[in-house]
Amino acid sequence: MAGGQRRRRAGGRVLLPALLLGLCWRAAAERLRYTIPEELGRGSLVGPLARDLGLSPVDLPARKLRLSANKQYFTVSGENGNLYVSERLDREEMCGEAASCSVSFEALVQNPLNVFHVEVAIQDVNDNAPYFLQDNFQLEINELTSPGARFALGKAEDADVGSNSLQGYELATNGYFAVEMKESPDGSKFAELVQRRALDREREPSLRLVLTALDGGDPPRSGTAQLCINVTDANDNAPVFAQDRYRASLREDAPLGSTVLNVSASDADAGTNARITYRFGKMPAKVLQKFVVEEERGTITLKETLDFEDTRGYTLLVEARDGGGLVAHCEVDVEVLDVNDNAPEVTLTSVSSPVPEDAPAGTVVALVKVRDRDSGENGEVSCELSGEAPLSLVKSSGGSYKVVTASALDREQAAEHRVTVVARDRGRPSLSSSTALVLEVSDVNDNAPVFEEAAYSAYVAENNAAGAPVLRVLARDADAGVNGRVSYWLAGGSADAGAYVSVEARSGALYAQRSFDYEQCRELAYNLTVQAADGGSPALWSSAVLRLRVLDVNDNAPVFAEARYSARVPENNAAGALVLRVRAWDADWGQNARVRYRLGEGRVRGAPLSSYVSVEAETGALYALRSFDYEEVREVGLWVRAEDGGAPALSSNVSVRLVIVDENDNAPQVLYPPAASVALVRERGQ
Repeated sequence: MAGGQRRRRAGGRVLLPALLLGLCWRAAAERLRYTIPEELGRGSLVGPLARDLGLSPVDLPARKLRLSANKQYFTVSGENGNLYVSERLDREEMCGEAASCSVSFEALVQNPLNVFHVEVAIQDVNDNAPYFLQDNFQLEINELTSPGARFALGKAEDADVGSNSLQGYELATNGYFAVEMKESPDGSKFAELVQRRALDREREPSLRLVLTALDGGDPPRSGTAQLCINVTDANDNAPVFAQDRYRASLREDAPLGSTVLNVSASDADAGTNARITYRFGKMPAKVLQKFVVEEERGTITLKETLDFEDTRGYTLLVEARDGGGLVAHCEVDVEVLDVNDNAPEVTLTSVSSPVPEDAPAGTVVALVKVRDRDSGENGEVSCELSGEAPLSLVKSSGGSYKVVTASALDREQAAEHRVTVVARDRGRPSLSSSTALVLEVSDVNDNAPVFEEAAYSAYVAENNAAGAPVLRVLARDADAGVNGRVSYWLAGGSADAGAYVSVEARSGALYAQRSFDYEQCRELAYNLTVQAADGGSPALWSSAVLRLRVLDVNDNAPVFAEARYSARVPENNAAGALVLRVRAWDADWGQNARVRYRLGEGRVRGAPLSSYVSVEAETGALYALRSFDYEEVREVGLWVRAEDGGAPALSSNVSVRLVIVDENDNAPQVLYPPAASVALVRERGQ
């Protein structure tokens, strides 16, 4: 009785959303935030999204929770509403050097329609070790260079952020140099070689040291490079840049060959030692592809197009080398300026159409998502509707808009409304894009659902999984919109039929509630009544009959009447004599229950078992194929297999023991001893 009450209450919960679909609501935006570490495995749990949205597992099929995102890093389970990782998350690949990294998307539900904004923050883990852009650094330092001189070694790269990123440098112990870390205004950490003691080329012409870059992870990671220092003579003045750091800006649409700026260095020496040439230091390949420096004049020009949306700035490392081999370094920060070269993108993420003509003003009929890849005013977007229609736009959060009814609808005056959603940025000149929205107005409810068939027949194989589909019934309603939306439920039929079968309210798909056992219900047929009601108010309905039969599956192996068999066989038996009969039965039906017997493999005194005994496939009778001799074989052990006719077949084995019974078929024999033994007996007799 309690189970029946629960089913009736469940049926009420299925009908209630259908009866309320004609009513509309105002959607309220909410924002959820989760935090997970990067590199989680596929299928890892992010959070109980449905629970955090206030949805129970019972609501999930009707609410149709789904995600709307440009790239599906995540997926939501339709069974429990949990949010899971759907592909590998690499924070460095997704967000680069940004201090924080997150993925934002919308979660959409229906019945009623609403949108929720979800943000998943990706935390960095120390999965990248620092590394140098080159395996070794070659430095030439004049022996007259005074202690305290500094030499830029460039920087190590570490894709991690925060404490997991590059934290410092170490230099192998030596008597001449130390390494110090120099931090630029943008946070970059460069290694700078500091000379502590004067060099003497004649005493030590070269040094090979190990430079180590360390991050702050736990445990920390490191990367190394070889530092090769060649001590040179004479040239005692290194080039000096006019500035340690240069800054320049360039529009992203700058033509190839555009001048970025000129760097300039001077050298107090004269002649060859004062002749300065410029070149780039070790930098990532994508930076070297973008720029080129003129060797003699230090003019940096653009050689590949820029894209603000891809990279907003570059740091160039420029070397000035004099004729004696001394090198100075400077940095050039190139800022890429945004140009309004991206039109806004307009996406209709969800449209609720048709809408009943009695929908109140303020009913949400569509959700619009707009975005612009540009920045600043170039990326600021406004949205408006173009066209005559009783609709208006309401701004939501995160660049979203709701299209709502501005006044009452009248289907008799207009059965359809067509408008254009226009998005326009604030760039100069302004760029815009648009998309069309078609909204249909539905009529009142004046048609009941009609089943395609008055009676349905379905067959289910036994041992089905709980939840396995049985069949799908379909009723059509000539009305439109909510009035034509059909819901299904079971209204009655054979006793206990409702405990075995359920119907999905929306699709009309019938599923098995539990596993069937043909051996228990082979003669039983279930009769059910399926009803279909539309979403009108009041609702109209009709019914159909469903007859369900269970089909046998080969799920029972043959079972022998005895756990083991034994028989006594007299020796000198006649060939072809019946030894014994084994019997097995199968609980299945038809071909699945048809049992056949065969003899197992084996050997008796080296001969195949099949030369001694045979088994009749249909009856299980064992026959002797030859006469047994007790003096040769006293016992024969074998096994018989019983196999049914299913596909695939099931089988079982039983052991059989044949004991050979001796008969008095041999006369006594006198064995004469050897002559030597007879003589010995006589000697002992005397």
